[in-house]
Amino acid sequence: MAALRSPKLLRTEVLAGLVVALALIPEAISFSIIAGVDPRVGLFASFTMAVSISFLGGRPAMISAATGAIALVIAPVMREYGYDYLIATVLLGGLIQIALGLGGFGKLMRFIPRSVMVGFVNALAILIFMAQIPYMVDVPWLVYPMIAVGIAIMIGLPRVTKVVPAPLVAIVALTAFTVVAALTVPNVGDEGELPDSLPALFIPNVPFNLDTLQIIAPYALAMALVGLLESLLTAKLVDDITDTHSNKTRESWGQGASNVITAFFGGMGGCAMIGQTLINVNASGARTRISTFLAGVFLLILVVGFGDVVAIIPMAALVAVMIIVAVGTFDWHSIQPATLRRMPKSETIVMVSTVAVTVATHNLAIGVVVGVLVAMTLFARRVAHLTETRREVVEDRNGVPTAVYHVTGQLFFASSNDLYTQFEYADDPDQVVIDLTQSHIWDASTVASLDAITTKYERKGKTVELVGLNDASAERHLRLSGSLPSH
Repeated sequence: MAALRSPKLLRTEVLAGLVVALALIPEAISFSIIAGVDPRVGLFASFTMAVSISFLGGRPAMISAATGAIALVIAPVMREYGYDYLIATVLLGGLIQIALGLGGFGKLMRFIPRSVMVGFVNALAILIFMAQIPYMVDVPWLVYPMIAVGIAIMIGLPRVTKVVPAPLVAIVALTAFTVVAALTVPNVGDEGELPDSLPALFIPNVPFNLDTLQIIAPYALAMALVGLLESLLTAKLVDDITDTHSNKTRESWGQGASNVITAFFGGMGGCAMIGQTLINVNASGARTRISTFLAGVFLLILVVGFGDVVAIIPMAALVAVMIIVAVGTFDWHSIQPATLRRMPKSETIVMVSTVAVTVATHNLAIGVVVGVLVAMTLFARRVAHLTETRREVVEDRNGVPTAVYHVTGQLFFASSNDLYTQFEYADDPDQVVIDLTQSHIWDASTVASLDAITTKYERKGKTVELVGLNDASAERHLRLSGSLPSH
């Protein structure tokens, strides 16, 4: 409402939506080719996703449309079973996303460490840049100075005025120059045929039975997880950029609902588009749902009503926009020598692992999952080393000696596996006390280790007493002790 009441803010949102729509066209066509479908399928998916998520999503100003990640997941369905099964997969994937969203999937974002987010951002920047390389190879030499001019416009114009988004000026200027000079350079029309009609309601012609479910379910689940992960990470990134909070639960089920709507209009499905979102938020300054809604509307108007005009936009202009986005996305501070010297090695390893896997697989979801696993492993290793066992021998009033072991630290599978080796079974007196006042039992592995220690002492005719257990540890030990296999 604030943007609607302010001409300045509204102009920013409208122009941002137009820039994003122009950038969406070649992307949607490219992703359609990856999925093996007609370009109309990707373009219509981008329209329905953007328009519906502007109402349903939990992160204002974020752009959702057809994406490469989703295209890669569903491409085998199109190749092996055909278009109708692909749409059924998108429909089921959307329903799974709704269920996951309502089940609290968005709350899992708090388990993603900062080092993984830095790696995610850096890998994203690299992938955005790598995606532009095909448009710069085996092309007329005029493409290179055009890209340079586009970059110069986007760097220099904001220093003079921010009334009009610099990316839009670069696109219009380079397109006009191409037309006036009658240059023959690659353009949007070379990427694929643009549609000339509106999307229509579509019901997939597949048998609704268990056999169909067995075919599409694995791909639908993969699509749901990849789409949610990429969308929630993008939402978190925009939260950081804008210093605002978004509703991750609403974003999760909103993505699912948008995919269901997209499927019923014959679209290939999608999720949040990180590059276009950064164009919208960073390069164009948009902050509301208006820009997202208009991006979808402008996309449909451009490809259906002004397809001939859009087709002549030189790819060099869009490549220049994406290069600026890539450079602005990369966290240059994270690779400065001073930062690397100050940062713990484990944090750097997690960041590099995330980047390496993401770039190698071209899949942001796989990179993030690997990064989280590496972070968990290194954290467990670090915490395990904080566990200490100190031994002392005391005597009671009658001079009977007792070996007291003071265990300090968090006891879980990584630390408790070594606990068994830290006792002097042969040299200890007949009475042994294990003081766990300064520790906590977290899992069954620790209970099994304590059982093994007790059993070994009993074989030598010695008694063991556990003392100092807090309530949670005592409850866990009482419930599991004696019921776990010795191996």
